[in-house]
Amino acid sequence: MTMRSTMTAVLERAALVNDELATEPYELPWAQEARFFVQAHELTGTLELTTEISPDGLTWCPADVPQVRVETPGMTSWLVTGFGQWLRVRCRVSGDEAPAARLRIYLVGKS
Repeated sequence: MTMRSTMTAVLERAALVNDELATEPYELPWAQEARFFVQAHELTGTLELTTEISPDGLTWCPADVPQVRVETPGMTSWLVTGFGQWLRVRCRVSGDEAPAARLRIYLVGKS
């Protein structure tokens, strides 16, 4: 039996989002699957999380993954497969009164 390789990257620590934020691109050409973990420490409004993919780390499009909506503080996670090489997550916060989110974002890759 072969042991699978894993790696965890912290993409954001205590990032304040008042409108929109895209994480730094992360290259995972060896990974068969990846999982984002987004922890909302503080949240006013609605947070929308979109997985984005890229062939080169420069030009981006939404992945074939449903958008994640968060309305209360806490941790959320989703699996991504068949993504190619580059991944990032786009975070948008919206609402009626001063929408904001304080986020920690992890990306875990597994072969």
